[in-house]
Amino acid sequence: MCAEIVDLRRIGARELENLLVEETAAWRETLDWEFEKSADLVRRFVDMHALNGRALLEDGEVAGYLYYVLEDNKGLLGDLYVRHDRRTVERENRLMEAALEEIMEGPGITRIEAQLLMMEYGKDRAVPRPDCLSTFERNFMQVDLNQALLGAGTVRQPVRIERWNDQWNDLAAHLIAAAYEGHVDSRINDQYQSVGGARRFLFNIVQYPGCGVFHRPASFAAFEPESGHLCGISLASLVAPDCGHITQICVSPATRGTGVGHELMRQSLTALRGMGCRSASLTVTAANEGAVSLYERMGFHTASKFFAFVWEGF
Repeated sequence: MCAEIVDLRRIGARELENLLVEETAAWRETLDWEFEKSADLVRRFVDMHALNGRALLEDGEVAGYLYYVLEDNKGLLGDLYVRHDRRTVERENRLMEAALEEIMEGPGITRIEAQLLMMEYGKDRAVPRPDCLSTFERNFMQVDLNQALLGAGTVRQPVRIERWNDQWNDLAAHLIAAAYEGHVDSRINDQYQSVGGARRFLFNIVQYPGCGVFHRPASFAAFEPESGHLCGISLASLVAPDCGHITQICVSPATRGTGVGHELMRQSLTALRGMGCRSASLTVTAANEGAVSLYERMGFHTASKFFAFVWEGF
């Protein structure tokens, strides 16, 4: 078998088509997630020869691909997929290693992040550049909304909950930065480490389909009634016409343990169910045991596991 790794900018969308069709089906079957909008973006940028990444060619056909984006001093591996009948750790790692090498040689790049839901999972799997790698196990959790436990809980702090309004973006950015200070997730996603980064995070989940199509009717904000301070948010998207996804839920440090997070999640899930969604999903770091326990009490189960990777100090 003749195999080579080539620059993704040498590939056209037509050559990627069979792979993207298979990947779209895999997202639907594995995660209940419509990947078509993301696949269309890949097609568009590949045909413009404007998508950074690598493709694995075997006997002249594309067996796998990886693309990445650069943002300030950071690289982000956006997607990695190898055809099911060719999928091995070795093939995935060849793509990752080629992309990492190019990113690390870029001027000013000090950090690379990746969360690759379609990558082969295994607790002991090898990953390129372990010398500068931190690995975090994450859960992809799902709930059947017809069986979810969505009864009202006890909220031990007065709050006013309102449906999401984009005018609260800046308040939410400050909330996210405060909520994730010292949290494991701020090690996974450096956008949580600053207000400016949180603004970019919010912009991305509202404007781009990576986490589904943002859905305001199922997104909520909690305010302290006397001060008017924002103290919690639950943001939702649609990843399929009948499947929702919680893209962000957090509360202020002073609000933790008061039941506000549960109430925000309950309202988002209730709204999704009310509009006809049969299921919802979310991702959570496995080490965040309190959050995992909360989601399990509401009926979520871990459908699959994946890794978040961070390379620094290379």
